[in-house]
Amino acid sequence: MQLKRVVITGLGALTPVGNSAPETWQAMVNGVSGIAPITAFDSTKFKTHFAGEVKNFDPSPLMDRKEARKMDRYSQFSVWVANEALQDSGLDLDKEDRSRVGVVWGSGMGGLQSTEEEIIDFAKGDGVPRFNPFMIPKAIPSIAAGQISIRFGLGGPSFSVSTACSSSSHAVGSAFDQIRLGHADVLLTGGADADVTYTGIGGFNSLHALSTNNEQATTASRPFSKSRDGFVLGEGAACLILEDYEHAKARGAKIYAEIVGEGMTSDAYHMTAPDPEGKGAERVMRLALKDAGLQPEQIDFINTHGTSTPLGDVTEVKAIQRVFGEHVYDMNLDSTKSMTGHLIGATGAVEAIACVMALKEGIIPPTINHDPGDEDENIDYRINFTFGKAQKRDIKYALSNTFGFGGHNACLVFKKWEE
Repeated sequence: MQLKRVVITGLGALTPVGNSAPETWQAMVNGVSGIAPITAFDSTKFKTHFAGEVKNFDPSPLMDRKEARKMDRYSQFSVWVANEALQDSGLDLDKEDRSRVGVVWGSGMGGLQSTEEEIIDFAKGDGVPRFNPFMIPKAIPSIAAGQISIRFGLGGPSFSVSTACSSSSHAVGSAFDQIRLGHADVLLTGGADADVTYTGIGGFNSLHALSTNNEQATTASRPFSKSRDGFVLGEGAACLILEDYEHAKARGAKIYAEIVGEGMTSDAYHMTAPDPEGKGAERVMRLALKDAGLQPEQIDFINTHGTSTPLGDVTEVKAIQRVFGEHVYDMNLDSTKSMTGHLIGATGAVEAIACVMALKEGIIPPTINHDPGDEDENIDYRINFTFGKAQKRDIKYALSNTFGFGGHNACLVFKKWEE
């Protein structure tokens, strides 16, 4: 069968560096760090006292207080960015067949904050099980897709993906498949997580996964630098409107970029550590290139997973070198996590937006927080990691890597928009 072309027609974002997609993009281009001391709770007894929090978020313009109380923070984020992306896309849902419009959403943790609050309240009580009747629907990772569908009356495919840090990349890839196979005309896709909580910080601390560089918190996310000591936890959400090209063309939609390939693999190695040889990462990039019908030499830019963990950064770079060979020295690589921190289930969608905007604007955001003398002998610095400041470049194809606990790997390929 003839697969349909799939284009991106709307964007929405809430991140530690901006409360909209345009704000987030501009902050990335300017190399702004969104990392700061934690304000959500008293972190003084924890090993890590900083994170990438969304600043000054107020859901009230979109939902009343009663409605907001029925949603975890991650669901509030989700509805917010979905609304922004819909507005940006210019879609008039009253003119659409809503049974052909749906939601594919990702979340690594779901309503962690709501679960935590209920258990703390129970533990402090008299042992009588008094739980909020909305506890379960607030907590489950699938509820954000349901909340978006309900809010906008979308009767098409609606499902959630939970593959840890790769959740929203898997969601975008799945939405891409749904549309190119003809199962939907329009899908709202992306993801959200809000894990800057006692449990989130404490749990990742116990895994020794987080940076504990409290003295240099703003610059603690240091992908590809020798002094990196773990990722910086963040929170946020992002939404992309994926649309059948013919449908978008018929309504005169503006088009940001085209999605042309995706890959999915598993390391099948360890619960939290990547395969030290990066075999799953290598295979997922090769599969995405094959799906897109591209040769490695055609990729201009890779938004790496680049979490700032000692093992993860090295294995990803080695996998990239095996896939791209000598062409790796002709590409730009970057890690926007150096600015946003790691947004867990939202990270893939946020970084997909970074790729889309890089294609559209011809600008590659930087990898910040690297000092020339802070070099890891295991990393080849002949590669252009776009350290320090954004670089202008005409980009035709961009690739986005996302890897999650459990060995879940996802890779997306985007193309500069051309008729």
